[in-house]
Amino acid sequence: MPVDQDKLNQFLGKFVADAGASLHGPTVLIGEQLGLYKALAAGGPLTSEELSKETGTNERLIREWLAGQAASGYVNYDSSTGKFSMTAEQEFTLANEDSPVYIPGIFYSIASIYKDQRKIADAYKTGKGLGWHEHHNDLFIGTNKFFRPGYLANLVGSWLPSLDGVVAKLKAGARVADVGCGLGSSTIIMAKAFPKSKFVGYDYHLESIEWARNQAVTEGVTANADFEQAYAKNYPGKEYDLVTFFDCLHDMGDPAGASKHVHDSLKRDGTWMIVEPFAKERIEENLNPVGRVFYNASATICVPASLSQEVGLGLGAQAGDSKLRQVVTSGGFTRFRRATETPFNRVFEAKP
Repeated sequence: MPVDQDKLNQFLGKFVADAGASLHGPTVLIGEQLGLYKALAAGGPLTSEELSKETGTNERLIREWLAGQAASGYVNYDSSTGKFSMTAEQEFTLANEDSPVYIPGIFYSIASIYKDQRKIADAYKTGKGLGWHEHHNDLFIGTNKFFRPGYLANLVGSWLPSLDGVVAKLKAGARVADVGCGLGSSTIIMAKAFPKSKFVGYDYHLESIEWARNQAVTEGVTANADFEQAYAKNYPGKEYDLVTFFDCLHDMGDPAGASKHVHDSLKRDGTWMIVEPFAKERIEENLNPVGRVFYNASATICVPASLSQEVGLGLGAQAGDSKLRQVVTSGGFTRFRRATETPFNRVFEAKP
């Protein structure tokens, strides 16, 4: 098959961009971990010498780091002064951890994928999958850092209000199970917003539960928030007013079994809130930059996790609404709707 030179050059240009982005990723983590973005945002414009002094780092390495950031468009360089600076948009996404679009967090998860790549490849050969707990610790940190800003921005202000009657119950005092809570950010955010309600975060990953318990102490919510190790199909308790699943249903081997357990654990007028990555119904509709992120995360984290469990349905992070509806209603729920959405999430309401 003959090669079209123009198309080849276009593809090689894409490769160069992707290679640059891949090499840039670890430098984002360096900037986050050493406080370089925050120092530049607070004190800029700065020379490499000034940023080095401000952060207690090596000037020669900082000089190269800054040049790489400027080449990547993450900071700006003024050749007339030799100083580097950040725009308001760069500061908002790189130096503000409470920003709903805080960028550095996802790079921890990406780093974990590279560290686990050989294990993931083995899972492709055996079909046995790779459990969440078998990943490098950076995955747990990165997932929390990536999702927490979006939860801060949307959970209390728009996601919970999109559900029928839920906020009134939470204000009055409700029982809530937050399943697949990870390091506990979603649970803690709700507990702080609704002090009269009782929240329990459940996750099968013990190390995450221990982290969440420590964070609850730090955030001062131990009076109405607790964390326990449990699976989605056997977490304890009945008569919950609200059960929440944040970005985790598609990771489960038996999401239909989890749906049945949620149904049985809710009050008759209770609500199940399911937050899932944004997706449309068909593959061709998801072939875009957001879909690229979610499909690749799904291929390396989500589907391997599901295949490592019983049933191993392998929904994937880009499961459309119809597939999710089928899973939810198979557990006994009679009402299911998309309550609201963001560019990165879909929020669903299910009722018994």
